[in-house]
This record gives sequence, structure tokens and C-alpha cells, in this order.
Amino acid sequence: MSVHIPCARNGSYPQRPGNLLRPLVDGDPTFRRIAEAVAAARGSVWVTVAFVERDLALPGADGTLFDLLDRAAARGLDVRALFWREPDLDRLLPGAAHFAGTEAERAWLRARGSRFLARWDHLPRYCHHQKSWLIDAGRPGEIAFVGGINLDHGSMVAPGHDHPGPADDRYWNVHDLYLELRGPAVTDVHHNFVQRWNEASERERPDGAWPDAERAGALAFPTAISPAAGPALVQISRTVRAGCYRDTTAGPGYTSFAIADGERSALEHYVCAIDAARETIYLENQFLASSVVVERLAAALERGVRVAFLVPAAPMAEVTAAREHPEAAAFFTQLAALGRHPGFTLAGLAAPNGGLVYVHAKAALVDDAWGTIGSTNVMTRSFHADTELNASFWDPPTARALRVTLFAEHLGVDTAALSGRDALGLFAETARANQARRARGEPLQGLAFALDPAAYGAAV
Repeated sequence: MSVHIPCARNGSYPQRPGNLLRPLVDGDPTFRRIAEAVAAARGSVWVTVAFVERDLALPGADGTLFDLLDRAAARGLDVRALFWREPDLDRLLPGAAHFAGTEAERAWLRARGSRFLARWDHLPRYCHHQKSWLIDAGRPGEIAFVGGINLDHGSMVAPGHDHPGPADDRYWNVHDLYLELRGPAVTDVHHNFVQRWNEASERERPDGAWPDAERAGALAFPTAISPAAGPALVQISRTVRAGCYRDTTAGPGYTSFAIADGERSALEHYVCAIDAARETIYLENQFLASSVVVERLAAALERGVRVAFLVPAAPMAEVTAAREHPEAAAFFTQLAALGRHPGFTLAGLAAPNGGLVYVHAKAALVDDAWGTIGSTNVMTRSFHADTELNASFWDPPTARALRVTLFAEHLGVDTAALSGRDALGLFAETARANQARRARGEPLQGLAFALDPAAYGAAV
């Protein structure tokens, strides 16, 4: 067990031994597995949803999210969906889609005869960003899926990203992850869902529940820990903004942490793991926008740790816009300084069709021993204000296997025989060689190519 990487001490949930883990890479295999688990469910299916395109056909589900939920409800299961609501979404994120429970959407549910239950949750100026699935919560064999994959067309791709479509659409070909969990940590995902469901901000509004507040009633918190299912040590971490939920953390093995004051255990996990790293830090994230994390990475590099950070080669326009703000200048100076260190590699992914892969992942691996997968972006708002959920694990076999899987795709090389440090060295070497190949118009080895930290996000 990797005791040199500490756990979070200031969150709602403790470390739980006895878990079985399965990382799931990219949307197509992930949702085939989730659809399989839903089909096998015997008691309940509960899902938290942030972004969703209503017409999206889920791989393996024989239809959309709503088809999948309706069929499960028709089998007599307790099916619940907790949706984010943001009335100003079109202004805040043009082109994004969610299921806000508008009158038109509710009429659509009525026309379908939908029998699943739903509640809506609003977080002014911020996002309820958690993405999780719970199958048979509180029953023998319960399963949780925790990750970051949005329910949109661009995310339903297979590993390798040979995905036909417009090469100039940055969101068409998306790389992302989920983590399948069995064992005691599932109880904490269960608790998180109940807490959010019971205290969803819109629950008492006429349009805040489906089909109505009475039928979409409150849930009981778990009272017993799910039995051991495997060897992994896991801790569920979150970001919860102060004032969102009351102190309802009392339960099996929980701390007395006052959730009413907010929770930032997701940030604590990142800080603890980076500060404890001895050999390697590998991150995949949609954003690199946290001065706290950049400072920690700089210190790790000075200790001799090798660091690689995979990001979207063409980030959101907000990253480019941030470069024009004087208050962001210090951060971009920090990022440029990382790039001057020989142990640091910033990289993006190129698609086989000539376009780019949009890195939407929220994952990290440290020392081939610790990892985290979830919804948390490496940015200040995600660590302090958006509602996030991650599963962090202390399990060298899982961490190492995930590194091998990711590098096989990104580098086109099997790194199973390499140490983590040598694999990070190969990542840097291959990414830089691919950067030169791209400049010459030559085919790449794998997908990863190096980016210039000093120019990241600059307008081109």
C-alpha cells in the first residue's frame, strides 16, 4: 500500500478499504458498460446529470438516456435522475445543452409517459458538475460509476479516436474517463446522491421535480457500509460550495465535517498527492488553471519528479480570453516557467482524421500507485465553487494498468515493461518528436504531441 501519499483529512468521507476498481476510458466503452449494468439492475438506478443532449443515442443502450431510464422504470425499478438547472446556460455557455425541466421538456416527458423520478438543482453562477451512476444502491452487488463524461455526441467515441466527423469542431472527438466501483466506497457515492437529492434547490418549486414533489420524495441515507469486494483503498472526494447542503454527514464511519461550510477535499487530494510524489505525476484535464496546482508541480519538478500534463490542444475560448486579463498574467508566467523545466511536458492529442482530440478528462496518476478520476477540473472554480465528485484510489495495480492503457493510445507504445519514471520519459520524448512531425506534416506515432506552455491558449 502506498502510504507515502496521504488521504484528505477535511472531507465528508474516510478512506475505505476493500474496493474493486475498473477504469473505463472514453465514452463508447464506458456507456456500453453502464448500459449493461442498468440492464442487470434489480432494485434501482440513480444518476446525476450535468450536460446532456436529449437526442444522444448512448452506446449499448438501444436509445437515449431517457429511453434507458424509462425502460428501467418500466421494469419496476426505482429510477431517479438529478439534473442541473441553469436558466442562463445559453448566455454562459453558448452551444451547451442540459435538461432544465422547462415546460416544453416536461410536456415531452408527459408525452413519453416517463415514469422515472427527477429533481432539479440550481447553483447560482456555478455548475452542479457531478457525473455519477448508482446501480442497486444499498443492495448486495451495488455498483457506482464516477467520472466526467458528458452526455453529448462528441463524447461517445472509442479509444483511438478514429472518429469520423468535422475535424474543425473542437468538441466532436472527446477523450474522457469514468471509474467503476464496487465495495465500501460505493456507500459514500450513495450518501452523496441522497444528500443532493433531498436538498436539491428546486425540489419544492412547481417545476422542480418530476412528476411532482410528492412522488419524487426524499430518500433515506445509507445506514450500513457495503461489503468488501476487492483489494483497493478508495476515498470519495468532493467540492461543495458553502451553503448548498446542511450538515447531514452523520452515518456509517463518517466524520463530523460540517458540509454547511462547504467541502474542498478534491483540491486536498490533488495537493497531497503532488506534494508526496517521488517519481512521477501524470495528469489529464480539460483545464490547467490553478495557481495552487502549478506551484506544487513546480516544487515537485525541483525535487526531480517527472511531470506530464495532457490538456486540450485547442482549449475553450475562455482560456484565450483569460490571457487578455491583467489579473491572469501571474498565472501564465507560472505556466511558462514550468515549460522551462526539462522534467515537464505539456501535451495535447491529435486525431487520426487530422483534427484534434478534445481532452475533457479529469484524472491524475502519481508514482504508479495513486490515482483519481472524476468531474473535478484543475481550475480554481472547480476546486472551490462548482459541485464536483471524484474517486481517488491507493492501488498500484490499478494505477499502473491505467497508465499502460492510456499510454498505449497516446503514444502507440506498450509501456507495461517500463517503470513509471521511464514511461514518463518516453511520453516526453514521443510527444516532442510528434510536435516536430506535425510541423513537417508527417504522421504521428500515437496521438500525443508537445505544446509550448509559454504560448498555451494564445490566439493563433
